[in-house]
Amino acid sequence: MIRLSGRLRASLIIGGQGIRARKLRTFLSMVSLFLGVLAVVVVQAGAEIANRAMLADVELSQGKDGTRQMYLPSEGRTTPVVLEVLDGRADAVAVTNARAIIGEPGVKPINEGGGPIDQPGYGGPPMTCDANGCYALEDPDSAVPQGQAVELQLVGLTGDIRRFRPFRPSQGQWLDFAGAPSLAPRLVLNEQAAKAFTRYHVPAEMRVDGATANPTPQIVGVVDDGGYQPAAYVRADELTNWMPVASMNDTTSGRGGLQVFMTPDAVEVEHALRARLVAAGTPEDQIHVNTVETLERMSTELALMRWIFLGMAALVLLIGVAGILNVGLATVGERVEEFALRRAVGTPRLLLAGIVLAETLLTGLLTAALAIGAGVVGLQLALTLFGSQFPALEGTAFPWQAGVAGIIAGLVAGILGGLVPALRAARIPIATVMRA
Repeated sequence: MIRLSGRLRASLIIGGQGIRARKLRTFLSMVSLFLGVLAVVVVQAGAEIANRAMLADVELSQGKDGTRQMYLPSEGRTTPVVLEVLDGRADAVAVTNARAIIGEPGVKPINEGGGPIDQPGYGGPPMTCDANGCYALEDPDSAVPQGQAVELQLVGLTGDIRRFRPFRPSQGQWLDFAGAPSLAPRLVLNEQAAKAFTRYHVPAEMRVDGATANPTPQIVGVVDDGGYQPAAYVRADELTNWMPVASMNDTTSGRGGLQVFMTPDAVEVEHALRARLVAAGTPEDQIHVNTVETLERMSTELALMRWIFLGMAALVLLIGVAGILNVGLATVGERVEEFALRRAVGTPRLLLAGIVLAETLLTGLLTAALAIGAGVVGLQLALTLFGSQFPALEGTAFPWQAGVAGIIAGLVAGILGGLVPALRAARIPIATVMRA
C-alpha cells in the first residue's frame, strides 16, 4: 500500500512538471476540453435551477411536497368545528373564502366577478343552461351604477400559511398571528389586487358578503401568491369580528368549500377533525384528504429533459476528449527517448503510464475548475441582470450538483483522453534509448 502511494505521488509530481514544461500544449488541451466540461456544468446547473423554479411556482398554489390537504364542504357546522379544532395550532392552517368589495358603497366594482383588473368582463353575466343551450340571466344589479370599487377574493387564515405555501414578499409585511385580533382587519394583498389599488384610488370601505357591517381594512403588505385574480389574506379571527362564522365561506361564485393544510406528521389533527366533523353531521364521504406529491409527479419529465441535454453535452465533451487524445499522442511521440531512458534505469511500466495519465487528469481537473468558476460567475451575472424579471430565482445559489458534475466530467475526460497515450508510453521498449 505504501509502495503504491509512493508511485501515485511520483506520477503526480512528474505529471505536474510535464504540464509546467509544456504550457502551450496544456493550454490547447484545456481550450478543447473547456467547452465540453462547461456544457455539462451548465446543463446540470440549469436542470437543478429549473427544477427549483418549477417547484417554487407549484408550491405557491398547491403547497410544498408532503403537505396534507383536507377539502371540506362549507355547509352545516363545518366551519365552526374546524376553527375550534385548529385554534392555536401551528401544524395545521384552515383557509376560508369570501367575496369582498373595497371602494365606494352602492356601486358595481370595476372588475365585476373578481377577475383580473386588466381583463374587463372576465366574470361575465350569470348564465343558465338547459337542453336548448345556455342563456344569460337578468342581472339583479343592472340598475346599480359602476363606480370606484374593486372586487377580490378574501382569504381567511387561522395561522401562517407560508409554512405550506411559501409566498414571496413584495412590499410591507405579512400577517402577525401572535397578537390580539384587530377590529380593523389587516389585509395582505396579492400582486393582482395591488395592481388594482395602484391603478384606482378607492375609498377604504370593505363590503363582505354575509358581514353585519362594513369594516375599514388596513393594508399592511403585498405578496406574490402565484394567483391571477385579485385576492387579500386576513386573519380569520379578525374576520369573525364582522361576520358570523357560518358565513365565512362564499358558495355563490365557485369558491365554496373549506380547505385545511397540515404537516405530514399532524396525524392527531387529521383524526380529531374527521371525528368532530362526522359527529357534527358532515358526511364522511365528503371529507377528502390528499398529499401533495409534485416532485414525484414531475420527476419523470424532469429526468427525461435532463438526460437529453446531458447527451448533447456529452457529445461536446467527446470533442474535447479527442483534442486531449491528439495532444497526448503527439507529446508521447516527442518523449519516446525520455520514457525509454526511464525504463532503462528501472522505472516500471505502470509508473510511466501513470505519469502520462496524471498529466491528462490534472489538465481535466484544472479545466473543470475553470468551467465551474465560469458557471458561478455566469449565474451571478444572469441573476444580476435578469433576476428581477424572474422572482422564483431570487436568492438562487450555484447548485453543488453542477460542481460535482463538472469535476466528474473533467476526470472522465482526462482518463479517456490519456488512456491511449499512457498505454503507448508504457509499451516503449528499452532499446529505443540507443537511438539517442
